[in-house]
Amino acid sequence: MNPLLSDWTTEFALPPFAEIEDRDFAPAVDSALSEARAAIVEIADNPEAATFANTIEALELADEKLSQVLGVFYNLAGADANPEREALMREFSPKLAAYGSEITMNAALFSRIEALWDTRDDLDLTEEQARVLYLTRRGFVRAGAALEGADRDRLSAIKERLAVLGTEFTQNLLADERDWSMPLSEADLADLPGFVQDAARAAAVEKGAGGAVVTLSRSIIVPFLQFSPNRALRKQAYEAWGARGANGGKTDNRAIATEILALRAERAGLLGYDSFADFKLETEMARAPDAVRDLLMQVWTPAKARAEEDGAALEALLVADGQAAPLEPWDWRHYSEKRRKALHDLDEAELKPYLQLDRMIEAVFAVSGRLFGLEFRALDVPLYHADARAWEVTRKGRHLAVFIGDYFARGSKRSGAWCSAMRSQKKLGGEIRPIVVNVCNFAKPSDGQPALLSYDDARTLFHEFGHALHQMLSDVTYESISGTSVARDFVELPSQLFEHWLEVPEVLAEFATHAETGAAMPTALLDRLLAAQTYDMGFQTVEYVASALVDLAFHDGAAPADPMQKQAEVLEALGMPRAIGMRHATPHFAHVFAGDGYSSGYYSYMWSEVMDTDAYQAFLEGGGPFDPTLARSLEDNILSAGGSVEPDVLYTRFRGRMPGVEALLKGRGLAA
Repeated sequence: MNPLLSDWTTEFALPPFAEIEDRDFAPAVDSALSEARAAIVEIADNPEAATFANTIEALELADEKLSQVLGVFYNLAGADANPEREALMREFSPKLAAYGSEITMNAALFSRIEALWDTRDDLDLTEEQARVLYLTRRGFVRAGAALEGADRDRLSAIKERLAVLGTEFTQNLLADERDWSMPLSEADLADLPGFVQDAARAAAVEKGAGGAVVTLSRSIIVPFLQFSPNRALRKQAYEAWGARGANGGKTDNRAIATEILALRAERAGLLGYDSFADFKLETEMARAPDAVRDLLMQVWTPAKARAEEDGAALEALLVADGQAAPLEPWDWRHYSEKRRKALHDLDEAELKPYLQLDRMIEAVFAVSGRLFGLEFRALDVPLYHADARAWEVTRKGRHLAVFIGDYFARGSKRSGAWCSAMRSQKKLGGEIRPIVVNVCNFAKPSDGQPALLSYDDARTLFHEFGHALHQMLSDVTYESISGTSVARDFVELPSQLFEHWLEVPEVLAEFATHAETGAAMPTALLDRLLAAQTYDMGFQTVEYVASALVDLAFHDGAAPADPMQKQAEVLEALGMPRAIGMRHATPHFAHVFAGDGYSSGYYSYMWSEVMDTDAYQAFLEGGGPFDPTLARSLEDNILSAGGSVEPDVLYTRFRGRMPGVEALLKGRGLAA
């Protein structure tokens, strides 16, 4: 029996990782697809009149086995890729896109959904059921169910091609990140803090090389750019980082990006929209491109002014260091680190020993315990990689979830950090509790040494755990609206809101303890850390907003014939500071080109930040960061609700109103 298709009898019905082999995935997907197709045919051809149960609920349950198989596969393909899994991704992408089109283009099935929609007021549906019916019908219409003839066929072909291109984009980027490294001499190493030396040596071991290397993992290249005094090496590393996906040859993503944008524009046109941005944003809180642009420009103007002030100060440091102006992008982080030390007496090398990975994990568990009553018990179970760890999550003795943390960078893992669910919460067909995964790319320490985080790393840990809470506390009936199945510009609210608890002094006082001495972070250091929270915020905001505005420009109007030229035009019109690069340039902008998730939607982090800053202010105005009444309201109205209600309604239920941009500007230190 294929272990992917069996009923898992492991503890908490975890995937039997020890039994699963790569050769099991293809037959499992084929079998699960056949089963799902048969279920769809049965629903569509049912001679009985359509009911919510025999149509909508049946659809919810039709591909359970397929979800089980793919939940395992795509987690492994992202966190621990190998040539076999990469080949399977290329094989599965068009198959799954075709399956999706078969469902949404099934005229008999859509007819049943339309019949329910037309009689919805007579169906006596619960609020949640009415929402699922609305979203199901909307999804079918937006997928082309109302199209006919050649337009239907063309849309299906576009979706299949986009699935293939997204996979190619991702794999090209992973290949560029995996294949590049820059060796460091002992003299080069001697200029770096101990934690950077350790990370560079560990990276060399991971690559099977001797000595030490810089890789394109953010957890290594960013501290190298901060601390290396060798300007030539910084330039070499930065340019390699910026060139991911644009190195020519078979891993070059520029032609792929061009084709993706053209296909998206054609898709939107077939569906009757003026642009892909209009199509995509229709279902988001923002609703329209102009609303997104307005928000981003309200932030861009003060952020650019702050960045230009900071850039002038950094260039003065560069010149005082005997280097030739102008300040370049590979110089910013280095001189910003020096300036931070001068202004705030804050040194990353002094700070990192207090930010141990294990202690920060304890901190996120403790905070979620105080806020939501959660408890965590370490599990000794087989997982997909030796670096992964698992915990059972309970509340008052009741099992809520299994949480898996996979924290260290490796060549087989795509860059960035993310949260996913191998299994999502639902009640239809029996209570199912989720398996939630946080994946990060922190530098792995040498054997026997504790893993040390930067403050940004620690913030990432809290951020991804906020997503995990959204999954673990989900309490809905239908999987299609479970957990993080919400509008893209709402999904970042729980994650970004949870970051604020890292800044709570009592949390740092308890869990920021020195790796060697065990001593708590000194009060003076803690005060300096918290005082520097908005330091360099002009740079951080400019690099992000520039990427968001380029993304919007790509999709708001006709598709650009040359995305790289379009990117340059947008940045020139903005007056992009010379010494700051986009956070994600087009050839490695995986958020936008690896799939449709954040396409025309990279702005959503900032849209959510408007809410998260305002939501945390509610705690500060109330009983403090651990106000139990507000914590209960946050869970009831946002974390447990999934996509069961429109997001603006959910937020208003929590806060009493919608926020303005003022709280965000104040939180970033950019207010006038």
